[in-house]
Amino acid sequence: MMQEIYIIDDDDSSILVFKELFKEDKEYKFISVKSDMIDIALKNIPTMIIINEDAIEVDIIDLCKKIRNDDDNIITPVIVVSSNTNKEHRIKILKESIEYYIKKPVNEEYLYYTVKNIIRLLIINRRISPLTGLPGNVQIHAELKKRLANKEPFSVLYLDLDNFKAYNDVYGFLKGDEIIKFTANIILNCVHDIIPEGSFVGHIGGDDFVAIVPTLSCEKICQNVITNFDKKVQTFFTPEDLEKGYIEVANRKGIIEQFPLTSISIGVVVADKDRFYNMLEIGEVGAQVKHAAKSVIGSSYSIDRRKNI
Repeated sequence: MMQEIYIIDDDDSSILVFKELFKEDKEYKFISVKSDMIDIALKNIPTMIIINEDAIEVDIIDLCKKIRNDDDNIITPVIVVSSNTNKEHRIKILKESIEYYIKKPVNEEYLYYTVKNIIRLLIINRRISPLTGLPGNVQIHAELKKRLANKEPFSVLYLDLDNFKAYNDVYGFLKGDEIIKFTANIILNCVHDIIPEGSFVGHIGGDDFVAIVPTLSCEKICQNVITNFDKKVQTFFTPEDLEKGYIEVANRKGIIEQFPLTSISIGVVVADKDRFYNMLEIGEVGAQVKHAAKSVIGSSYSIDRRKNI
């Protein structure tokens, strides 16, 4: 993936330095931006912004504020490179949520690895769900591979919400996001309360979650998740919908349909030692057992304990 990095200076003195410094790193693209063109440049959402304070004709604090006040670049990492060694000046810039202030003269090797390491952290953070803060698919796959390779007995819980689309249609995506975060916390707390060591909880995406635990007995975890979820999810519904016990949604033809209140389904795959050879086998069984759980109205769980012959 190409990493576009904006170099903000008004005399093009920095762009050549960075291009030379990263000449062997073909995935890095450095773009020179004049300080008076920052509004236009920010529309493209760069991977990183580097400001050469000595080579700009605008106030550095104002420039930093403009970057941080831009909704699309509120989390874009910014490095300021400057010959100003005044401590108060540095602190004022860092207070604008600027990640790094590098004093001149700059050690090129230091600058090179600072940029590389910030980009590395960005790539890692992209693997984490921004909504729940839970590990995503990359870490989930790595966790499964590790346990299979170590021939550990473990269980995989596949969890998702029932009638979540209907909830979104009625209450909106913002409330839907709140239920997703609520569900993540319920799963985390229930798993770690029972098995605090060696457990893993990940967010596959949307309303799908996974938990990997070093035990073949998961009934208590499933029961606690369902009990806590069903009790606390009621706060996300209006008193009218709670009293009815369902929500009403118009389908594409304008016909009103009734859907049960949002519940949670859990499919559990018990991975005895040597039962599975790869993640695909676990995933196939997981889809089957979760389908069995979702065939029951309301929150439920289903556990697959079949043995390989």
